[in-house]
Amino acid sequence: MGTNHTTRSDSMFQWPSEPIGYVAVLLALITGLIHLVATTRAIEMSVVLAVLFVLNGLGFLGGAAVYFTRFWRRSFFLVAAVYSLVTILALFPFRGWGIEAFYMNGEINPIVTITKIAEAFLAIVSVYLYSRTSN
Repeated sequence: MGTNHTTRSDSMFQWPSEPIGYVAVLLALITGLIHLVATTRAIEMSVVLAVLFVLNGLGFLGGAAVYFTRFWRRSFFLVAAVYSLVTILALFPFRGWGIEAFYMNGEINPIVTITKIAEAFLAIVSVYLYSRTSN
């Protein structure tokens, strides 16, 4: 396999050569933006939680931005996968250790569900991209 990016040697920006790379970016944008928007609700519970939401959202958006630059490295796919998994696991200490973590006021919380699904798929896609690219 070739490298994951196509570029001109003088360009700061690179376009993914794998179409699934755009899926990874979309998933990162979804969860990153939702975390930033959800900060307004998180701050009602805790300032620390709100700061964590902002940092998490910026982490996903920053990763997506770096992916389009010549600074992207193959190992960053594994960083993205671990980051996504840690974000999924971080939900449970705050919301409960079972399926109740996905509920709010007796109903499924769509925000939590969408972000966790996006993060799970991002982890899978990141590992796939890691396996498909060379150094």
